[in-house]
Amino acid sequence: MNAYGEGLPAYRTIRMTLQEGPIAAFADEEAWRARERYPTIVGMGLPVFVAATESERGGWEILGSAGDTPQSVRDSLGSHFRRLAKEAAEAGRAGDRKKYRAAYEKLDRVAVDELRVLGSRYRVVRVEQFIRLGPDGPEPPRPSDPDPGEVGEAHRLPSRIKGFVIDPYIGTGMAEGLLKFDLMQFVLKAGTAPPDVRGDSLRAVETHPGGVLLPAEFAIAECGGDGQWKPHSGAAPSPQAARDRLAVDFRVMTPIRQRLGEAEREEYARAADRLDEKRGAGIAVAGRRYRVARVEQLVRIGPDGPEGPRPSDFDPDPPIEAHTRQLREQGLLDDEGEDEDESRELNEEVREIKRLMEKEEARRAAWKLQRQQRKQAAKPSEPGRGSEPGPDNA
Repeated sequence: MNAYGEGLPAYRTIRMTLQEGPIAAFADEEAWRARERYPTIVGMGLPVFVAATESERGGWEILGSAGDTPQSVRDSLGSHFRRLAKEAAEAGRAGDRKKYRAAYEKLDRVAVDELRVLGSRYRVVRVEQFIRLGPDGPEPPRPSDPDPGEVGEAHRLPSRIKGFVIDPYIGTGMAEGLLKFDLMQFVLKAGTAPPDVRGDSLRAVETHPGGVLLPAEFAIAECGGDGQWKPHSGAAPSPQAARDRLAVDFRVMTPIRQRLGEAEREEYARAADRLDEKRGAGIAVAGRRYRVARVEQLVRIGPDGPEGPRPSDFDPDPPIEAHTRQLREQGLLDDEGEDEDESRELNEEVREIKRLMEKEEARRAAWKLQRQQRKQAAKPSEPGRGSEPGPDNA
């Protein structure tokens, strides 16, 4: 869709194309219905960030999963260059190894959001997250949304966004194209954010007027006694990964955070069991409602590619070398190499978290074993090996 006439660059256009195949058509139809059932779009809160490299085929390829701050992604990018340096050394490419080493050493010292290494551009990219709201609360996962992974195992699956190419030229369905248009116009309202954050939001619409939708992710939303929904957890790559986080929260963190008694702990544990068994979109416990909410993700695009971190973005940690120096100056880093277990005792709360996590890991391991045994028992016996006689040997 081109509202400004012909001849605009790709990043300022939205290409809507016919979605081929029944699954793609069904997903587009679901997206259209979501506009009616969940018409309000709200920002989820703080953005997330990914590392991406410019692709020779066009667009920017995402290198890994998202991080909560720009520095966490700079650290991941440094690890990426360390891995490339090791591969170059093993292949006898000393010159390449030197360039990759210079890149990760720079990232260790300086908070830099873009580098060019061996002719390739790398960038820390900002991702905005949104949730649709309707009369009954946030939009849950759609039937067409992938939900792979067994209970307790979804976190082991690869990131859905790794390898995704941020390219505004790629066409979308009609409903997704309209969603992209809506999100590209989104700015923070006056009074809802500090002046510098709102100012950056207004500028981004001018400097990065285009956008690309990433695959949806899923977060837990919570409705308290006041009837208002609010985020309870950050986004996860699948509905089951979000459920797993909530189940662990019910069994481990909520009892400690709310200082629950034994009866209340059992109530939350039973709720976690229901989550595991039913794999549903919502659950209620102790007067609160929780729902797996679908999270839309947008990368803003400008003439030079995807938007990087904004000056007002939360980014508290310095690069690793500066951070190490700060810890040393504050006396929090032990250069003597003393045993941390002997020099620093765990406080009571941390010991309780550790105990509950170990209990949870043992419970999940036993549950997984039982599930495998049930599956094995349900398999039909091979001919000639069953306990019941067959027609040829009765």
